[in-house]
Amino acid sequence: MDFSQMFLPVRRVEAIDPDALLRNQQWPFVLPVVRQLLHEGLDFGQVTIIVGENGTGKSTLVEALAMAYGMNAEGGSTGAMNATRPSESELWQQLKLERGAAASRKGFFLRAETMHNFYTYLEESRFQTRLHERSHGESFLDLVEERVPFIQGLWILDEPESALSLAGCARLMKLLRTIADGGSQIIISTHSPMLATFPEAQILEVGAWGLRESQFEHLQLVRQWQEFFDNPHGYWLRDSD
Repeated sequence: MDFSQMFLPVRRVEAIDPDALLRNQQWPFVLPVVRQLLHEGLDFGQVTIIVGENGTGKSTLVEALAMAYGMNAEGGSTGAMNATRPSESELWQQLKLERGAAASRKGFFLRAETMHNFYTYLEESRFQTRLHERSHGESFLDLVEERVPFIQGLWILDEPESALSLAGCARLMKLLRTIADGGSQIIISTHSPMLATFPEAQILEVGAWGLRESQFEHLQLVRQWQEFFDNPHGYWLRDSD
């Protein structure tokens, strides 16, 4: 998928003052992925998939990217003002984004953990919605589908599979392909091996090592699922890796 760098809403992210931040021993600046980001910066393609275990910093990273871009920590498009209980880190304030010269400034941030609050915000604002009346997965997919015609820019999704069945993930993949084909940039944090198969996506694996580019078949996530299907009734009895 050929996508000129000049049209990318976020071509690169790096620290405003990396030397000062690398001396910071407070969370989240001690996370390996954050320290690597501060030291090296990070370049993005049109579609980037970020995978890794819980607690490695995936959500912290995508949250900071969304906020540095101008989106709300709890989700929504650029300009959304919904806020319930602030819990975001200050990382976003320490980042600078390099944007494509001809890129859209629009964006949309979806995160599974704050979707209920976001639906309430939509109901209480000028938007007409019945998202609370649908199942979690249905409402999530319907929201994405409803926004596709209006948001051409940067889409950031944090663990969207949390609300979805396998069939729901497949439907989301088709929606994401439509979004990418329409000229948008996509960054996804996920535990889903299906989402990690997005065609020609840049795959970044997060762990104790920090951040590294990888191929689908080499991901720890994929190896773990393969081991589970090899021994579905006994996998969970094993000692943790």
